[in-house]
Amino acid sequence: MTNEDHIIKSDVLVLGGGPAGTWAAYTAASAGASVILADKGYCGSSGATAPSGTTLLGVYNDLPQRERELDACLSKGDGLADRSWLEKLHHYNDIGTGKLVELGYPFPKDDSGSPIRRSLQGPEYMRLMRKTIIKSGVKILDRSPALKLLTEEGRVCGARGIHSQSGKEWIVQAGAVIIATGGCAFLSNALGCNVLTGDGNLLAAEVGAEFSGMEFSNEYGMAAQFSSITKNYLFNWAKYYRLDGSEIVNPNKRILAKVLMNQPVFARLEQGAEQIKSAMRRTQPNFFVPFDRMGIDPFNDRFPIALRLEATVRGTGGINIMDQSCATSVAGLYAAGDAATRELVSGGTTGGGRINASWAIASGCMSGEAAAQYALYYGKVKMNPRDSNAEGYQSDNLLNMAEMKEMISQVQDEVMPFNKNLFRTGNRLITSLKQLDKLWKHIGNGLVTHHDAKQVIRARETAAMITTARMMYASALERKESRGMHVRDDYPDENPTMQYRLITKGLNEFNYRSQF
Repeated sequence: MTNEDHIIKSDVLVLGGGPAGTWAAYTAASAGASVILADKGYCGSSGATAPSGTTLLGVYNDLPQRERELDACLSKGDGLADRSWLEKLHHYNDIGTGKLVELGYPFPKDDSGSPIRRSLQGPEYMRLMRKTIIKSGVKILDRSPALKLLTEEGRVCGARGIHSQSGKEWIVQAGAVIIATGGCAFLSNALGCNVLTGDGNLLAAEVGAEFSGMEFSNEYGMAAQFSSITKNYLFNWAKYYRLDGSEIVNPNKRILAKVLMNQPVFARLEQGAEQIKSAMRRTQPNFFVPFDRMGIDPFNDRFPIALRLEATVRGTGGINIMDQSCATSVAGLYAAGDAATRELVSGGTTGGGRINASWAIASGCMSGEAAAQYALYYGKVKMNPRDSNAEGYQSDNLLNMAEMKEMISQVQDEVMPFNKNLFRTGNRLITSLKQLDKLWKHIGNGLVTHHDAKQVIRARETAAMITTARMMYASALERKESRGMHVRDDYPDENPTMQYRLITKGLNEFNYRSQF
Protein backbone atom coordinates (compact mmCIF):
# COMPACT_ATOMS: atom_id res chain seq x y z
CA MET A 1 0.00 0.00 0.00
CA THR A 2 1.68 3.21 -1.15
CA ASN A 3 -1.24 5.55 -1.74
CA GLU A 4 -0.88 8.56 0.58
CA ASP A 5 -4.68 8.65 1.00
CA HIS A 6 -4.49 5.41 3.00
CA ILE A 7 -1.82 6.62 5.43
CA ILE A 8 -2.97 7.78 8.88
CA LYS A 9 -0.69 10.16 10.76
CA SER A 10 -0.40 10.71 14.50
CA ASP A 11 2.14 11.67 17.13
CA VAL A 12 1.92 8.36 19.01
CA LEU A 13 0.83 4.90 17.92
CA VAL A 14 -0.06 2.39 20.65
CA LEU A 15 -0.15 -1.30 19.72
CA GLY A 16 -2.41 -3.20 22.11
CA GLY A 17 -5.73 -2.31 23.73
CA GLY A 18 -5.44 -3.91 27.15
CA PRO A 19 -4.84 -2.01 30.40
CA ALA A 20 -1.24 -1.02 29.61
CA GLY A 21 -2.14 0.12 26.10
CA THR A 22 -5.15 2.15 27.18
CA TRP A 23 -3.22 3.83 30.01
CA ALA A 24 -0.42 4.64 27.54
CA ALA A 25 -2.92 6.10 25.06
CA TYR A 26 -4.72 8.11 27.75
CA THR A 27 -1.47 9.52 29.17
CA ALA A 28 -0.06 10.44 25.76
CA ALA A 29 -3.31 12.13 24.75
CA SER A 30 -3.42 14.01 28.07
CA ALA A 31 0.09 15.30 27.29
CA GLY A 32 -1.18 16.89 24.09
CA ALA A 33 -0.24 14.22 21.56
CA SER A 34 -2.50 12.89 18.86
CA VAL A 35 -2.85 9.15 19.48
CA ILE A 36 -3.95 6.10 17.51
CA LEU A 37 -4.43 2.76 19.27
CA ALA A 38 -4.49 -0.44 17.21
CA ASP A 39 -5.77 -3.61 18.84
CA LYS A 40 -5.81 -7.07 17.29
CA GLY A 41 -9.12 -7.67 19.08
CA TYR A 42 -11.73 -5.21 20.29
CA CYS A 43 -10.24 -2.69 22.70
CA GLY A 44 -12.16 -3.04 25.94
CA SER A 45 -13.03 -6.72 25.67
CA SER A 46 -9.92 -8.48 24.36
CA GLY A 47 -6.93 -9.61 26.37
CA ALA A 48 -6.42 -11.34 29.69
CA THR A 49 -7.79 -8.61 31.96
CA ALA A 50 -11.10 -7.86 30.26
CA PRO A 51 -13.07 -10.96 31.37
CA SER A 52 -11.65 -11.36 34.86
CA GLY A 53 -10.99 -9.79 38.21
CA THR A 54 -7.49 -8.79 39.28
CA THR A 55 -5.85 -7.52 42.44
CA LEU A 56 -3.59 -4.47 42.74
CA LEU A 57 -0.78 -3.32 44.99
CA GLY A 58 -2.07 -1.68 48.15
CA VAL A 59 -2.47 2.08 48.34
CA TYR A 60 -0.93 3.25 51.63
CA ASN A 61 -0.98 6.74 53.08
CA ASP A 62 1.07 5.51 56.02
CA LEU A 63 4.78 5.80 55.12
CA PRO A 64 6.05 2.94 57.34
CA GLN A 65 3.42 0.63 55.89
CA ARG A 66 4.46 1.59 52.37
CA GLU A 67 8.10 0.94 53.25
CA ARG A 68 7.21 -2.52 54.53
CA GLU A 69 5.40 -3.20 51.27
CA LEU A 70 8.42 -2.07 49.25
CA ASP A 71 10.74 -4.23 51.35
CA ALA A 72 8.46 -7.23 50.86
CA CYS A 73 8.44 -6.78 47.08
CA LEU A 74 12.21 -6.31 47.02
CA SER A 75 12.81 -9.47 49.08
CA LYS A 76 10.88 -11.51 46.50
CA GLY A 77 12.88 -10.11 43.58
CA ASP A 78 15.63 -12.74 43.47
CA GLY A 79 18.31 -10.05 43.70
CA LEU A 80 17.13 -8.55 40.38
CA ALA A 81 14.35 -6.18 41.45
CA ASP A 82 15.25 -2.50 41.83
CA ARG A 83 13.98 -0.33 44.67
CA SER A 84 13.71 2.84 42.59
CA TRP A 85 11.52 0.99 40.10
CA LEU A 86 9.32 -0.38 42.89
CA GLU A 87 8.91 3.16 44.22
CA LYS A 88 7.83 4.28 40.76
CA LEU A 89 5.46 1.33 40.55
CA HIS A 90 3.72 2.32 43.78
CA HIS A 91 3.71 5.98 42.77
CA TYR A 92 1.91 5.37 39.50
CA ASN A 93 -0.36 2.75 41.06
CA ASP A 94 -1.56 5.44 43.46
CA ILE A 95 -1.99 7.98 40.67
CA GLY A 96 -3.74 5.54 38.34
CA THR A 97 -6.20 4.15 40.86
CA GLY A 98 -6.90 7.70 42.02
CA LYS A 99 -7.71 8.65 38.44
CA LEU A 100 -10.04 5.64 38.21
CA VAL A 101 -11.92 6.99 41.22
CA GLU A 102 -12.28 10.35 39.41
CA LEU A 103 -13.48 8.57 36.27
CA GLY A 104 -16.19 6.79 38.24
CA TYR A 105 -14.86 3.26 38.64
CA PRO A 106 -17.05 1.61 41.35
CA PHE A 107 -14.46 0.62 43.93
CA PRO A 108 -16.00 -0.79 47.13
CA LYS A 109 -15.94 1.56 50.12
CA ASP A 110 -14.56 1.09 53.63
CA ASP A 111 -16.43 2.01 56.80
CA SER A 112 -15.41 5.65 56.41
CA GLY A 113 -16.66 5.82 52.82
CA SER A 114 -13.20 5.85 51.21
CA PRO A 115 -12.70 3.70 48.10
CA ILE A 116 -10.72 0.49 48.60
CA ARG A 117 -8.33 0.52 45.63
CA ARG A 118 -7.07 -3.04 45.81
CA SER A 119 -8.84 -4.88 43.01
CA LEU A 120 -10.52 -4.33 39.66
CA GLN A 121 -13.24 -6.15 37.78
CA GLY A 122 -12.05 -6.53 34.19
CA PRO A 123 -15.33 -5.91 32.32
CA GLU A 124 -16.11 -2.64 34.13
CA TYR A 125 -12.45 -1.56 34.14
CA MET A 126 -11.83 -2.04 30.43
CA ARG A 127 -15.19 -0.60 29.35
CA LEU A 128 -14.31 2.50 31.35
CA MET A 129 -10.83 2.71 29.82
CA ARG A 130 -12.20 2.46 26.27
CA LYS A 131 -14.76 5.17 26.98
CA THR A 132 -12.07 7.35 28.59
CA ILE A 133 -9.55 7.18 25.76
CA ILE A 134 -12.21 7.88 23.14
CA LYS A 135 -13.29 10.92 25.14
CA SER A 136 -9.61 11.97 25.25
CA GLY A 137 -9.48 12.01 21.44
CA VAL A 138 -7.74 8.68 20.86
CA LYS A 139 -8.64 7.02 17.55
CA ILE A 140 -9.09 3.25 17.94
CA LEU A 141 -8.43 0.71 15.21
CA ASP A 142 -10.19 -2.45 16.39
CA ARG A 143 -9.42 -5.89 14.98
CA SER A 144 -6.31 -4.43 13.40
CA PRO A 145 -3.17 -6.43 14.27
CA ALA A 146 0.15 -4.82 13.41
CA LEU A 147 2.28 -6.89 11.07
CA LYS A 148 5.45 -4.82 10.83
CA LEU A 149 7.05 -1.74 12.36
CA LEU A 150 8.22 1.04 10.07
CA THR A 151 11.66 2.58 10.49
CA GLU A 152 13.56 5.49 9.04
CA GLU A 153 17.19 6.36 9.80
CA GLY A 154 17.27 4.01 12.78
CA ARG A 155 14.05 5.30 14.32
CA VAL A 156 10.72 3.53 14.61
CA CYS A 157 8.18 5.76 12.91
CA GLY A 158 4.97 3.78 12.66
CA ALA A 159 3.55 0.43 11.70
CA ARG A 160 1.54 -1.29 9.06
CA GLY A 161 -1.06 -3.97 9.57
CA ILE A 162 -4.29 -5.47 8.36
CA HIS A 163 -7.92 -5.41 9.42
CA SER A 164 -8.80 -8.99 10.29
CA GLN A 165 -12.36 -8.84 8.98
CA SER A 166 -12.19 -6.65 5.89
CA GLY A 167 -8.66 -7.66 4.88
CA LYS A 168 -7.80 -4.01 4.24
CA GLU A 169 -4.23 -2.96 4.99
CA TRP A 170 -3.41 0.08 7.08
CA ILE A 171 -0.36 2.26 7.68
CA VAL A 172 0.06 4.56 10.65
CA GLN A 173 2.88 7.05 10.44
CA ALA A 174 3.87 8.22 13.95
CA GLY A 175 6.56 10.02 15.87
CA ALA A 176 6.73 7.22 18.47
CA VAL A 177 5.34 3.72 18.90
CA ILE A 178 4.44 1.92 22.14
CA ILE A 179 4.24 -1.88 22.11
CA ALA A 180 1.70 -3.00 24.71
CA THR A 181 0.40 -6.09 22.96
CA GLY A 182 0.40 -8.57 25.83
CA GLY A 183 2.61 -11.57 26.40
CA CYS A 184 2.84 -15.06 24.98
CA ALA A 185 0.90 -17.85 26.68
CA PHE A 186 1.24 -20.55 23.97
CA LEU A 187 -2.42 -21.39 24.41
CA SER A 188 -4.25 -23.46 21.84
CA ASN A 189 -4.43 -21.11 18.88
CA ALA A 190 -4.78 -24.29 16.85
CA LEU A 191 -8.14 -24.78 18.53
CA GLY A 192 -9.38 -21.42 17.32
CA CYS A 193 -8.99 -19.57 20.61
CA ASN A 194 -8.32 -15.83 20.72
CA VAL A 195 -4.94 -16.05 22.42
CA LEU A 196 -1.88 -14.05 23.35
CA THR A 197 0.85 -15.04 20.92
CA GLY A 198 3.84 -12.79 21.59
CA ASP A 199 3.41 -10.75 18.42
CA GLY A 200 4.96 -7.71 20.12
CA ASN A 201 8.15 -9.71 20.65
CA LEU A 202 8.46 -10.44 16.94
CA LEU A 203 7.78 -6.82 15.97
CA ALA A 204 10.43 -5.57 18.41
CA ALA A 205 13.02 -8.21 17.51
CA GLU A 206 12.75 -7.38 13.81
CA VAL A 207 13.89 -3.78 14.40
CA GLY A 208 16.75 -4.81 16.71
CA ALA A 209 15.26 -4.27 20.17
CA GLU A 210 16.80 -6.03 23.15
CA PHE A 211 15.01 -8.45 25.47
CA SER A 212 15.53 -9.11 29.15
CA GLY A 213 14.72 -12.02 31.44
CA MET A 214 13.32 -14.33 28.78
CA GLU A 215 14.55 -17.29 30.84
CA PHE A 216 11.97 -16.25 33.45
CA SER A 217 9.06 -17.13 31.18
CA ASN A 218 8.03 -20.59 32.30
CA GLU A 219 5.30 -19.82 34.81
CA TYR A 220 2.46 -22.33 34.93
CA GLY A 221 -0.90 -21.03 36.16
CA MET A 222 -3.26 -23.12 38.27
CA ALA A 223 -6.67 -23.93 36.80
CA ALA A 224 -9.41 -26.49 36.92
CA GLN A 225 -8.76 -29.17 34.30
CA PHE A 226 -11.98 -28.21 32.50
CA SER A 227 -11.20 -24.47 32.49
CA SER A 228 -8.66 -22.10 30.93
CA ILE A 229 -9.06 -19.55 33.77
CA THR A 230 -5.93 -19.48 35.91
CA LYS A 231 -6.33 -18.04 39.38
CA ASN A 232 -3.30 -18.93 41.48
CA TYR A 233 -4.43 -16.79 44.40
CA LEU A 234 -7.67 -18.71 44.97
CA PHE A 235 -5.76 -21.98 45.19
CA ASN A 236 -4.10 -20.74 48.38
CA TRP A 237 -7.19 -22.19 50.08
CA ALA A 238 -6.90 -25.57 48.34
CA LYS A 239 -5.86 -29.00 49.48
CA TYR A 240 -4.66 -31.48 46.86
CA TYR A 241 -5.26 -35.20 46.46
CA ARG A 242 -3.96 -38.09 44.36
CA LEU A 243 -6.21 -40.42 42.41
CA ASP A 244 -6.39 -42.83 45.39
CA GLY A 245 -7.61 -40.01 47.66
CA SER A 246 -4.37 -39.54 49.62
CA GLU A 247 -3.46 -35.93 50.34
CA ILE A 248 -0.37 -34.35 48.75
CA VAL A 249 1.48 -32.84 51.70
CA ASN A 250 3.27 -29.47 51.44
CA PRO A 251 2.47 -29.05 47.74
CA ASN A 252 4.10 -26.57 45.41
CA LYS A 253 3.87 -26.40 41.63
CA ARG A 254 6.91 -28.58 41.03
CA ILE A 255 5.58 -31.26 43.37
CA LEU A 256 2.13 -31.10 41.79
CA ALA A 257 3.66 -31.23 38.30
CA LYS A 258 5.61 -34.39 39.16
CA VAL A 259 2.39 -36.06 40.29
CA LEU A 260 0.49 -34.79 37.24
CA MET A 261 3.05 -36.39 34.94
CA ASN A 262 1.81 -39.80 36.12
CA GLN A 263 -1.77 -39.35 37.33
CA PRO A 264 -4.53 -36.76 37.79
CA VAL A 265 -4.47 -34.40 40.77
CA PHE A 266 -7.65 -33.20 42.49
CA ALA A 267 -8.19 -30.05 44.53
CA ARG A 268 -10.81 -28.69 46.88
CA LEU A 269 -10.98 -25.13 48.22
CA GLU A 270 -11.73 -26.39 51.69
CA GLN A 271 -9.61 -24.07 53.81
CA GLY A 272 -11.67 -20.90 53.32
CA ALA A 273 -14.08 -19.56 55.94
CA GLU A 274 -17.60 -18.66 54.84
CA GLN A 275 -16.75 -14.95 54.50
CA ILE A 276 -13.77 -15.82 52.29
CA LYS A 277 -16.00 -17.91 50.04
CA SER A 278 -18.33 -14.97 49.57
CA ALA A 279 -15.43 -12.63 48.81
CA MET A 280 -14.00 -15.09 46.26
CA ARG A 281 -17.23 -15.19 44.29
CA ARG A 282 -17.60 -11.43 44.45
CA THR A 283 -14.07 -10.57 43.30
CA GLN A 284 -13.41 -13.44 40.87
CA PRO A 285 -16.82 -14.36 39.41
CA ASN A 286 -15.44 -15.70 36.12
CA PHE A 287 -13.44 -18.35 37.97
CA PHE A 288 -16.64 -19.97 39.19
CA VAL A 289 -18.56 -19.96 35.89
CA PRO A 290 -17.17 -23.30 34.61
CA PHE A 291 -17.83 -24.91 38.00
CA ASP A 292 -21.43 -23.67 38.10
CA ARG A 293 -22.05 -24.92 34.56
CA MET A 294 -20.85 -28.38 35.52
CA GLY A 295 -22.66 -28.45 38.86
CA ILE A 296 -19.43 -28.63 40.86
CA ASP A 297 -19.03 -26.88 44.21
CA PRO A 298 -15.26 -26.26 44.47
CA PHE A 299 -15.56 -25.71 48.25
CA ASN A 300 -17.06 -29.15 48.86
CA ASP A 301 -16.34 -31.23 45.75
CA ARG A 302 -12.94 -32.39 44.58
CA PHE A 303 -12.15 -31.40 41.00
CA PRO A 304 -9.25 -32.21 38.64
CA ILE A 305 -6.62 -29.48 38.17
CA ALA A 306 -4.23 -28.50 35.40
CA LEU A 307 -1.10 -26.36 35.23
CA ARG A 308 -1.27 -24.16 32.13
CA LEU A 309 1.84 -22.51 30.73
CA GLU A 310 1.43 -18.72 30.84
CA ALA A 311 4.99 -17.89 29.73
CA THR A 312 5.54 -14.12 29.44
CA VAL A 313 2.01 -13.29 30.63
CA ARG A 314 2.81 -14.25 34.21
CA GLY A 315 6.54 -14.62 33.65
CA THR A 316 8.74 -11.55 33.93
CA GLY A 317 10.65 -11.65 30.62
CA GLY A 318 9.99 -9.22 27.79
CA ILE A 319 11.30 -6.30 25.76
CA ASN A 320 14.15 -4.61 27.60
CA ILE A 321 13.49 -1.06 28.76
CA MET A 322 16.40 1.29 29.17
CA ASP A 323 15.11 3.68 31.84
CA GLN A 324 11.97 4.87 33.60
CA SER A 325 10.59 6.29 30.38
CA CYS A 326 10.07 2.65 29.27
CA ALA A 327 12.14 3.42 26.14
CA THR A 328 13.62 0.42 24.37
CA SER A 329 17.08 0.22 22.81
CA VAL A 330 15.57 1.43 19.50
CA ALA A 331 14.83 5.15 19.10
CA GLY A 332 11.14 5.98 18.98
CA LEU A 333 10.05 2.59 20.37
CA TYR A 334 8.63 2.09 23.88
CA ALA A 335 7.23 -0.97 25.69
CA ALA A 336 4.61 -1.41 28.40
CA GLY A 337 2.65 -4.07 30.26
CA ASP A 338 3.31 -7.75 29.59
CA ALA A 339 5.28 -6.84 26.47
CA ALA A 340 7.97 -5.18 28.61
CA THR A 341 10.29 -6.95 31.02
CA ARG A 342 9.07 -6.95 34.64
CA GLU A 343 12.39 -8.03 36.14
CA LEU A 344 12.88 -4.54 37.53
CA VAL A 345 9.88 -4.92 39.84
CA SER A 346 9.45 -8.70 40.14
CA GLY A 347 12.90 -10.15 39.53
CA GLY A 348 12.70 -13.73 38.31
CA THR A 349 9.52 -14.59 40.22
CA THR A 350 6.07 -13.79 38.92
CA GLY A 351 4.29 -10.95 40.65
CA GLY A 352 0.94 -12.52 39.87
CA GLY A 353 -2.05 -10.33 39.14
CA ARG A 354 -1.14 -7.96 41.95
CA ILE A 355 2.15 -6.56 40.70
CA ASN A 356 1.31 -7.26 37.06
CA ALA A 357 -1.92 -5.25 37.12
CA SER A 358 -0.20 -2.32 38.81
CA TRP A 359 2.69 -2.64 36.34
CA ALA A 360 0.22 -2.26 33.46
CA ILE A 361 -0.93 1.06 34.93
CA ALA A 362 2.57 2.29 35.78
CA SER A 363 4.36 1.28 32.57
CA GLY A 364 1.42 2.53 30.51
CA CYS A 365 1.61 5.94 32.17
CA MET A 366 5.42 6.15 31.96
CA SER A 367 5.62 5.09 28.32
CA GLY A 368 2.68 7.27 27.27
CA GLU A 369 4.17 10.38 28.82
CA ALA A 370 7.66 9.74 27.40
CA ALA A 371 6.46 8.78 23.91
CA ALA A 372 4.35 11.94 23.71
CA GLN A 373 7.30 14.10 24.73
CA TYR A 374 9.57 12.37 22.22
CA ALA A 375 7.10 12.67 19.35
CA LEU A 376 6.19 16.29 20.07
CA TYR A 377 9.85 17.26 20.41
CA TYR A 378 10.94 15.68 17.13
CA GLY A 379 7.74 16.61 15.32
CA LYS A 380 5.81 14.62 12.75
CA VAL A 381 7.90 12.15 10.81
CA LYS A 382 8.23 13.08 7.15
CA MET A 383 8.60 9.71 5.55
CA ASN A 384 7.72 7.95 2.34
CA PRO A 385 6.43 4.49 3.26
CA ARG A 386 7.91 3.10 0.05
CA ASP A 387 11.32 3.97 1.48
CA SER A 388 10.65 2.26 4.83
CA ASN A 389 11.30 -1.36 5.70
CA ALA A 390 7.71 -2.35 4.85
CA GLU A 391 8.02 -3.40 1.21
CA GLY A 392 5.61 -6.31 1.62
CA TYR A 393 4.81 -9.61 3.22
CA GLN A 394 7.28 -12.04 1.69
CA SER A 395 8.28 -15.58 2.54
CA ASP A 396 9.67 -18.48 0.56
CA ASN A 397 7.22 -20.82 2.28
CA LEU A 398 3.55 -20.04 1.69
CA LEU A 399 2.03 -22.32 4.30
CA ASN A 400 -1.65 -23.13 4.38
CA MET A 401 -3.77 -22.99 7.53
CA ALA A 402 -3.46 -26.72 8.22
CA GLU A 403 0.34 -26.54 8.03
CA MET A 404 0.47 -23.58 10.40
CA LYS A 405 -1.88 -25.35 12.81
CA GLU A 406 0.57 -28.25 12.85
CA MET A 407 3.52 -25.90 13.44
CA ILE A 408 1.76 -24.32 16.42
CA SER A 409 1.16 -27.79 17.81
CA GLN A 410 4.87 -28.58 17.41
CA VAL A 411 5.82 -25.38 19.29
CA GLN A 412 3.47 -26.34 22.10
CA ASP A 413 5.02 -29.81 22.20
CA GLU A 414 8.37 -28.17 23.01
CA VAL A 415 7.29 -25.56 25.56
CA MET A 416 4.28 -26.96 27.42
CA PRO A 417 5.52 -30.31 28.85
CA PHE A 418 6.78 -30.11 32.42
CA ASN A 419 9.79 -32.31 31.67
CA LYS A 420 11.02 -29.80 29.07
CA ASN A 421 10.18 -26.38 30.49
CA LEU A 422 9.62 -26.72 34.23
CA PHE A 423 12.28 -29.36 34.94
CA ARG A 424 15.00 -27.88 32.72
CA THR A 425 18.40 -29.32 31.84
CA GLY A 426 20.94 -28.20 29.28
CA ASN A 427 20.44 -31.27 27.11
CA ARG A 428 16.66 -30.88 27.04
CA LEU A 429 16.93 -27.19 26.20
CA ILE A 430 19.35 -27.90 23.35
CA THR A 431 17.09 -30.61 21.93
CA SER A 432 14.03 -28.34 22.02
CA LEU A 433 15.97 -25.41 20.56
CA LYS A 434 17.05 -27.51 17.59
CA GLN A 435 13.43 -28.34 16.82
CA LEU A 436 12.31 -24.71 17.27
CA ASP A 437 15.14 -23.50 15.02
CA LYS A 438 13.92 -25.86 12.29
CA LEU A 439 10.43 -24.41 12.58
CA TRP A 440 11.83 -20.87 12.41
CA LYS A 441 13.83 -21.60 9.26
CA HIS A 442 10.72 -23.08 7.69
CA ILE A 443 8.33 -20.19 8.37
CA GLY A 444 10.81 -17.29 8.50
CA ASN A 445 9.22 -14.13 9.86
CA GLY A 446 5.78 -15.21 8.73
CA LEU A 447 5.38 -12.48 6.11
CA VAL A 448 3.49 -13.80 3.10
CA THR A 449 2.86 -12.26 -0.31
CA HIS A 450 -0.86 -12.88 -0.70
CA HIS A 451 -3.58 -10.86 1.00
CA ASP A 452 -5.87 -13.37 2.70
CA ALA A 453 -6.23 -11.70 6.10
CA LYS A 454 -6.69 -14.86 8.16
CA GLN A 455 -3.68 -16.54 6.61
CA VAL A 456 -1.49 -13.44 6.93
CA ILE A 457 -2.40 -13.04 10.61
CA ARG A 458 -2.01 -16.73 11.41
CA ALA A 459 1.42 -16.83 9.75
CA ARG A 460 2.61 -13.91 11.88
CA GLU A 461 1.13 -15.41 15.04
CA THR A 462 2.90 -18.68 14.36
CA ALA A 463 6.21 -16.92 13.72
CA ALA A 464 5.75 -14.87 16.90
CA MET A 465 5.19 -17.96 19.03
CA ILE A 466 8.30 -19.60 17.58
CA THR A 467 10.34 -16.43 18.15
CA THR A 468 9.31 -16.19 21.79
CA ALA A 469 9.94 -19.88 22.45
CA ARG A 470 13.43 -19.68 20.94
CA MET A 471 14.30 -16.64 23.06
CA MET A 472 13.02 -18.34 26.21
CA TYR A 473 15.10 -21.46 25.73
CA ALA A 474 18.21 -19.72 24.41
CA SER A 475 18.27 -17.47 27.50
CA ALA A 476 17.55 -20.42 29.79
CA LEU A 477 20.50 -22.28 28.30
CA GLU A 478 22.73 -19.24 28.90
CA ARG A 479 21.76 -18.85 32.59
CA LYS A 480 23.55 -21.80 34.20
CA GLU A 481 21.96 -21.61 37.64
CA SER A 482 18.54 -21.80 39.32
CA ARG A 483 16.98 -18.44 40.17
CA GLY A 484 13.34 -17.52 40.55
CA MET A 485 11.07 -19.52 38.26
CA HIS A 486 14.05 -20.58 36.14
CA VAL A 487 15.18 -23.89 37.64
CA ARG A 488 17.90 -25.99 36.02
CA ASP A 489 18.05 -29.53 37.38
CA ASP A 490 21.67 -29.68 36.18
CA TYR A 491 22.46 -26.39 37.99
CA PRO A 492 20.17 -26.62 41.04
CA ASP A 493 21.78 -23.82 43.09
CA GLU A 494 21.68 -20.05 42.76
CA ASN A 495 25.02 -18.67 41.56
CA PRO A 496 25.91 -15.37 43.31
CA THR A 497 28.09 -14.34 40.35
CA MET A 498 25.02 -14.42 38.08
CA GLN A 499 23.00 -11.84 39.99
CA TYR A 500 22.45 -9.80 36.85
CA ARG A 501 19.86 -9.34 34.16
CA LEU A 502 20.55 -11.34 31.00
CA ILE A 503 19.99 -9.15 27.93
CA THR A 504 19.26 -10.96 24.65
CA LYS A 505 19.26 -9.54 21.13
CA GLY A 506 18.76 -11.10 17.74
CA LEU A 507 16.29 -12.90 15.55
CA ASN A 508 18.07 -15.61 13.57
CA GLU A 509 21.00 -15.76 16.00
CA PHE A 510 21.15 -14.44 19.57
CA ASN A 511 23.73 -12.29 21.32
CA TYR A 512 23.90 -11.75 25.07
CA ARG A 513 25.16 -9.22 27.57
CA SER A 514 24.92 -8.84 31.34
CA GLN A 515 23.31 -5.85 33.04
CA PHE A 516 23.87 -5.46 36.78
